[in-house]
Amino acid sequence: MTAQARHGSRNHTLPVTVVKLGGSLAPHCAEIIPVLQSAHHPLLIVPGGGRFAEVVRQSEVAADADAAHWMACAAIDQYGWTLAAQGIGTTTKIARPKNTCVLLPYCALRRYDPLPHSWDITSDTIAAWVAGRIGGDLLVLKSVDGIETAGNLVARIEKPLKTDVVDPCFLPYVLEHRIRTFILNGTDTARIGRWLRGEQVPGTGIGTTF
Repeated sequence: MTAQARHGSRNHTLPVTVVKLGGSLAPHCAEIIPVLQSAHHPLLIVPGGGRFAEVVRQSEVAADADAAHWMACAAIDQYGWTLAAQGIGTTTKIARPKNTCVLLPYCALRRYDPLPHSWDITSDTIAAWVAGRIGGDLLVLKSVDGIETAGNLVARIEKPLKTDVVDPCFLPYVLEHRIRTFILNGTDTARIGRWLRGEQVPGTGIGTTF
């Protein structure tokens, strides 16, 4: 099945995939971005917070839920500009892009304020919200193969389980909102490319499968 066929049933416009690019993958961005740009349909890349969000976690405002939330959201934009430095465009609009680009979500999050202000909410759930809002699927790139239980990779999740691969609110959110989601190892760029072409790769599917 091609990527076009896999995503095309969602609506009658061009398919779109939201890609959450985790902060732990910063050392691999120069290899990952060209692979994402080679996709045959538009990708909206939601950055993680990475080291910028970690600064907030370790600061004196970390205990102030509102201040920490907005500072962490601003950290996502900072990592977004790091990705943009790889030669990819940016957008501030929560909308289907015409071309693959990096979302800088701070202003939109301030406008809509859609999620609780808590460290249980990170860029994982923010990316899920973005995918739900624009009617897209969600690809989550992490530095691990997916979600494991008892040392074994879970191929498909249909109900929430405890994991530190994604934030605590992520699994309940994507399951409740029926967002087609797949988690895979972003350090393997060949695997990313295969997934974008509609091929089977190791990872964790959540809810409705592709």
